[in-house]
Amino acid sequence: MSTFLRGSILLMFAIFLSKFLGFIYRMQFVRLTGEEAYGIYMTAYPAFIFFLSLIQLGIPIAMSKIIAELRTRNAVSSYFSVMRTSVIVTVISILAFTPIFLYVTPFISENLLKNDAITMTLYVTIAIVPIAAAGGILKGFFQGIARIEETAVSQLMEQIIRILLITFLLPLLLHSASPKEAAAYAMGMSLLGEIASLLYLRWKYVKWKAKQAIRKASNAYPLSPLLSIALPSSGSKLFGSFTWFLEPIIFIKALAITGITSVAATTLYGVISGVLVPLLLFPSFIPYALSVVLIPAVSDAFARRNNSLLKERIHLSLKFSTLTGCYAATLFYLHGGELVSALFHVENATTYMKILSPIFFFYYIQSPLFSILQALNNSKAAFFNSLYGGVGKLLLLFFLASQASIQEKGAIVAIGFGVLITSFLHIASLKQKKEAQIGFSFFALPYVIFLFTIISRPFFFSIGEHSLILDCLFTLLYLTVGLVLFGQIKRKEVNVILQILRTSKKKF
Repeated sequence: MSTFLRGSILLMFAIFLSKFLGFIYRMQFVRLTGEEAYGIYMTAYPAFIFFLSLIQLGIPIAMSKIIAELRTRNAVSSYFSVMRTSVIVTVISILAFTPIFLYVTPFISENLLKNDAITMTLYVTIAIVPIAAAGGILKGFFQGIARIEETAVSQLMEQIIRILLITFLLPLLLHSASPKEAAAYAMGMSLLGEIASLLYLRWKYVKWKAKQAIRKASNAYPLSPLLSIALPSSGSKLFGSFTWFLEPIIFIKALAITGITSVAATTLYGVISGVLVPLLLFPSFIPYALSVVLIPAVSDAFARRNNSLLKERIHLSLKFSTLTGCYAATLFYLHGGELVSALFHVENATTYMKILSPIFFFYYIQSPLFSILQALNNSKAAFFNSLYGGVGKLLLLFFLASQASIQEKGAIVAIGFGVLITSFLHIASLKQKKEAQIGFSFFALPYVIFLFTIISRPFFFSIGEHSLILDCLFTLLYLTVGLVLFGQIKRKEVNVILQILRTSKKKF
């Protein structure tokens, strides 16, 4: 268990740094280029994720799971068979889909997004896709052999390079650049970051392979078992990325009904999706790190039929994710508007944060739940859960955003509605797995503590009388006391974490 937690904590720290650097990148981007260029960038980004999901076809997740199971049998030679098959499938996918992407790009920008300024940025994203797909294969390999350091370092390297480029190179290109050119330049800098990350992962893979006793190249791994895992997981991820791809399209079309121009809607979408939602999701580095580690960890315990270890890993990961959601929801409900204003100089965000915070409590358990379902060979349920949540979000998005009286507030509500449906369905699916021993009651008490805190905190300590930092610290301390009193934070769990941190410090 300590190895599982140590890998999770290391990855959490790396993703925290990556997200923190991402905030610096966003703030620098908006300050240098303005909200319109940032809106173009953020409107094109969902298309990039959708293209990447089509290319990958769930191969990195399948690799991680299969290699984790092979590791329990010490079948090192088969690792490289899995790698060879994965590379072949991905190369074929790149050759098949890239011409289609190039052909449909003008149609997406001009007809669907109603803004041809996005075309240039979309073309740059197509150049990034093969690089990101290759990096995904290597990350899946390292996650399968339980080496999290490579993934963590590659993410940090990518973010640092992007920040350096946008800070020192982008200003040199902006003298006569229009917003659409500025957005394309920024996306090009993301391409350079992806290349650097891929080169690092490739170097670490070659170095690791050279140390193994197996020198002769192995045959390709059978395609059928790989695709039997990849395609169901790909279906869920692909549908999720497709709904995200449709999100700005529906958002812009719905607001057009209320009389808002496509350029203004693009800018507004950039603020919502690139400022408000990322701030809400900033603490998600904890559940995301757990979800990355969970697939090989739970697959390993499941393959060995070690139900006690399986239960322990599932419960501990969901406990940390639930506590993260509790802290994040409380902080953003009470102080979200002030944080948005202080960090991004965007005003009038308090209402949005109060709408989303109680719902996004459940977002923090979504990715670990999804990973657990996959590791327990229940990818079909995970797919349909995401399907129902995504469809519900899009339908509600168009209906509410097209109402002149609420407009973008309706879009905010719809985004939260999709999160709520998917998370609840994931919990219901996992409840059916007896070995997990998880149900709705597992998350009920932390949510009640969250509600009690946001109601009672202003009565005991007035908000606004002190600095924002002190107010936030008071809130977090007040919540912590409640969690300890109700047994949600236990001394045993804290001691385990402290012991792992001390061991990791000595190791590094």
